[in-house]
Amino acid sequence: MSQQLKKIRPTLSKPLPEPLQRIIEARHHNPFDILGLQKDATSYVYRAYKPGAWQLFIETENGLSPFTRLGNTDFFEWRGDAQQLNKHPALIQKNINGADKRFIDPYSFPPKVDHQQLNQFNSGSHWHCYRLLGNHQRIIDNTPGVEFLVWAPNAERVSIVGDFNHWDGRANPMANCGDSGVWFLFIPGDLNQQLYKYEIRNRDSSNIHIKSDPYAKQYQMRPDTASIITGPSEFNWSDQSWLMERERRQWLHSPASIYELHLGSWQRDGNNNFLNYRDIADRLVPYVQSLGFNYIQLMPVCEYPYDGSWGYQVTGYFAPTSRHGSADDLRYLIDLCHQHHLGVLLDWVPAHFPKDAHGLARFDGSALYEHEDPKRGEHRDWGTLIFNYGRNEVKNFLLSSAFYWLDEFHIDGLRVDAVASMLYLNYSREDGDWTPNIYGGKENLEAMDFIREANTVLHQYHPGVLTIAEESTSWPMVSHPVYLGGLGFSMKWNMGWMNDTLSYIANDPIYRQFNHDKLTFGLLYAFTENFVLPFSHDEVVHGKRSILGKMPGDEWQRFANVRLLYGYQFTQPGKKLLFMGCEFAQGEEWNFNQALDWHLLDYSLHQGVKTLVTDLNKLYLSEPALHQYDFNEKGFHWLDCHDSTQSVLSYLRYSDDDLIIVVLNFTPVVRHQYRVGVPKPGHYREILNTDSVYYGGSDISNGTQIKAEKIKTMGQEFSISLSLPPLGCILLKLNV
Repeated sequence: MSQQLKKIRPTLSKPLPEPLQRIIEARHHNPFDILGLQKDATSYVYRAYKPGAWQLFIETENGLSPFTRLGNTDFFEWRGDAQQLNKHPALIQKNINGADKRFIDPYSFPPKVDHQQLNQFNSGSHWHCYRLLGNHQRIIDNTPGVEFLVWAPNAERVSIVGDFNHWDGRANPMANCGDSGVWFLFIPGDLNQQLYKYEIRNRDSSNIHIKSDPYAKQYQMRPDTASIITGPSEFNWSDQSWLMERERRQWLHSPASIYELHLGSWQRDGNNNFLNYRDIADRLVPYVQSLGFNYIQLMPVCEYPYDGSWGYQVTGYFAPTSRHGSADDLRYLIDLCHQHHLGVLLDWVPAHFPKDAHGLARFDGSALYEHEDPKRGEHRDWGTLIFNYGRNEVKNFLLSSAFYWLDEFHIDGLRVDAVASMLYLNYSREDGDWTPNIYGGKENLEAMDFIREANTVLHQYHPGVLTIAEESTSWPMVSHPVYLGGLGFSMKWNMGWMNDTLSYIANDPIYRQFNHDKLTFGLLYAFTENFVLPFSHDEVVHGKRSILGKMPGDEWQRFANVRLLYGYQFTQPGKKLLFMGCEFAQGEEWNFNQALDWHLLDYSLHQGVKTLVTDLNKLYLSEPALHQYDFNEKGFHWLDCHDSTQSVLSYLRYSDDDLIIVVLNFTPVVRHQYRVGVPKPGHYREILNTDSVYYGGSDISNGTQIKAEKIKTMGQEFSISLSLPPLGCILLKLNV
C-alpha cells in the first residue's frame, strides 16, 4: 500500500463488527446481508467493499455523493435518504492512479432464483439445468449483465474472479441460496467473452480452490483453463426437414453406416495446425458423402485439457473444444451434415473425469462429483475419477449435458463411452479393491439406474435420436427397452465380433481353418442385442497396428485381406462403423498429432480400397436385404458355416422382398466349381466382387449369367457353380 493512501485512511477506534470482518477475510456466505442498501437502527446505510479503491461515490438524484471509508479498511459507507437513490445505483470508484470506474453495484440485485428449479435440481429431475447454472447474460430491471450460479454445497464462501475484478476473490463474493448448495451473483455490465473462474473456500479446511465453471459453454484454449462468458447462439439452423425426418425414421430397419473421426487429426493445415470446424465441414461433408456413409461419429468434442486423451478426459461437458473454433462453428458443421442427409453422432463420456486441479475433482474441497472412497471413486487404469451416480445433482449434471448436445447442437445420437466401467464395481480391480453393492454383488446399481433414466428421458424428449453403448462384456439386454428390464440403449457395439474377426484375419491363411469358429461363433448371439459392428480408433493405435498392418502375406495379399474383411463386415447382420483412414487402408497406426496419410490415395491399391468401401456403402444403403433385418434372425440364414477345411463361408441375407447370397473365401487359393445352394431357380449375377480389378484384385469373376441348376446342396433345392476369387468376397442376386 502506498504511503499516500495510508495517510488518507483513518484508523478505526474500535474493531469492525464480526460480519464485516468476515467480508474482509472472504469468509461470508451471504454478502447481501452486509453489502448494498441496509437498514440499521436509525437510518439507511449503503455499504460497499472495494479493495484498492481510493475514493468511492454514489449517484443520487442530487448528483454524486461521497462514501465514507471505515477506518483503514476497504469498506465504504454512505448514509442518507434512501429515496434519493435509484433501485440499482451507480457507483464511481476513484483509484490512486487517477483512473475512474463507473459501475452498477452487483449487491443491489438480491438473489431471485427460481426455488422450484433449485428443488428440481436437488431432487434429480432438472434435466435442463444447464439453463439454470453457469453464466447467463440477462437483463434485470432494464440493466444488462451476467448471472452466475454454481453448485458448491461444502463451500464456506464462493467468489467470481476474472479480468473484470483483477482476479481478486474479495471483490465479488456470491450469495448462498439456502440448503440447495447453489451460489448466486448477478454482475451488471458488458462482460461478453471475458474470462472468469470460481474461487471456493472450503468450510471445513478453509482451503482455497480456483475452479473453472462446470456449466460454462466456452473455455480457453489449453494449456489455459479459464471459463469464458458467452452470450446466446446467433446461429440460424437450416435442418428442420432433417429433424422431422429423423423423428419419423424407422431406425431399426434403416441402414446406418458410420464414419468415425477425430477432428484434430482427420486433416490439418500446411503447418500441422488444427482446422476450424467450418473448414473441416466444407471438406468433410462432400468427402463422406462421396464415400456413401450416412452418419459421421465425432470422437469427443467436449473441452479437454490433454491432447493425448483424444477428448476422453473431459473438463467441459457443455463446451465444444476451442481447438477448432466457437460453438457456432461446430453448429455450422452439424447443420451442413444435416443439409446433406448425414447424421451426426457424438462420443459422450459420462463414465469418468480427470483429476486436473481446475476441473470437477474435489470441486468445493470435497468429493462432490466423485466418490470419497477411492475403491468406488477412482479408475486405477486411467488415473481418472468416477462420477457418483447416486447423487441427484451429479445425475442432473450428466443428463443435462446429454440434453444440451441434443437440444442446442441438434446431435442425432450419443455413443456412450466405457459403459462396462460404469456397470461393474469391480471393473479392472483386484479382489479387495472394490466395495460390493448393498446385495453383495458387483453391479453398480446407481449407475444402472442412471443409465436407464437417461435412455428413457432422452428417447422420450428426442424421438429418433440414438444412444449407442460401448459395452465390452456380456451384460444382458443392453439394447432392450427399460420397460422390458433392459438398459434402454438403441444399440451396442459388438466388441466380441470385432475381437474375433480381427484375431481371425490376422492369421496366415494356412492356419485359418483351425480358427474357423471365430467367424461363426458370433452368429450364436448376433440377435440378442441391436449390434453395431465396429472397426474403431481403438483397434488402430497403441501398437495394435493399422487394419492394413494387421494383415498377413505380401502386399497383394494384405490389400486383398482388407477388402475381404470389409466385404465380411458389410454383409454381416448389424450396423457398420469404420474409423477414418481405414477407408483407404492407412498404412501406419493412427497418430492423433498429425493428419491422415492422404498421399496414399495416389497409389492404386489404396485407391482401390476406397472405391470398394464406396461401393459397399452404396449396396448396404440401397439393398434392403443387407439392412432391413440387421437385428433379427429372419434376415440371415447360413448356407454353409462348416467348410473350415477350405476356409469358406456362405450365407443368405433377406429382406421382406429380396435376398442376397454372400460367399467368402478366406484363402489365397482360387476355388473353381465351388457349388453353393440357392433358394430359387433362374440366373444369378455378381453385384459385387472384392477381387475386381477396379479394387486392385485379380479379377476372378463369375459374370452376370450364372444359371441355377436343379442340384440340391446346403439345404437348398437349387445350386450354382462358382469360381471363388482368392481372399475374396462375392455378393450375388437373382436376375429379375
